[in-house]
Amino acid sequence: MAEAVIRLGNKNRKNIFLNKVKELLPEGGNLSACLTCGACASGCPATGLDNMDPRKFLRMAALGMDDEIAKSDWPWMCTMCQRCIYVCPMQIDIPQLVFNARALRPREERPTGILGSCDMALRNESTSAMGASPEDFEFVVGDVLEEYQEAQPEFADMQAPIDKEGAEFFLNQNSREPVTEPDEMIPQWKILHLAGVDWTYGSRGWAGENYCMFLADDDAWKKVTGTTVDQANKLGCKTFLNTE
Repeated sequence: MAEAVIRLGNKNRKNIFLNKVKELLPEGGNLSACLTCGACASGCPATGLDNMDPRKFLRMAALGMDDEIAKSDWPWMCTMCQRCIYVCPMQIDIPQLVFNARALRPREERPTGILGSCDMALRNESTSAMGASPEDFEFVVGDVLEEYQEAQPEFADMQAPIDKEGAEFFLNQNSREPVTEPDEMIPQWKILHLAGVDWTYGSRGWAGENYCMFLADDDAWKKVTGTTVDQANKLGCKTFLNTE
């Protein structure tokens, strides 16, 4: 009877991802830090999707199965909610591993929805994944604010400032709402108004989501975030209030 042989990974290929796993293990520990207890999988909302879970993913990474991980869609199903870290007795940063696993795929082969949203954000100074320009945003905010000031007299003096210098808080906004659901911006404005908060949007970098982060594109992620930070600093705001 022929002897069964199990091959894991590609012996002729340098296991780049395996080296990354070793770097990210707590306190420089070795791969035996994972107890395979399954605590990570028990609370993971993506467990079972694509026949994968965090424990299986980590073992594949530890065994140098880069090619198999790159082909799997599971890293793109992970929300990186970090539940796995909180329950892991060894505090292994699985979401960080997932982020690096996404980078195993060539950029053009990553999910089209995330890729398109990231590229759209890079095309305009709003950093809006919906493609709304700074001028579009200013028009929508002003129009919606005026409508509610007239419809609800108790909020006649409510403001939704843009590029207010010296404001305490620099606020971002989900870029879908000004384009498709502008009324959804109002509750947040009312809360800030009633609380007496000194805040402002920025005409640049106002979009709250960063799809480039989920795409695992470090340079694009930095550019989108940098646009927001630069505008907040330019206005002299003290605190960046991320509503996303």
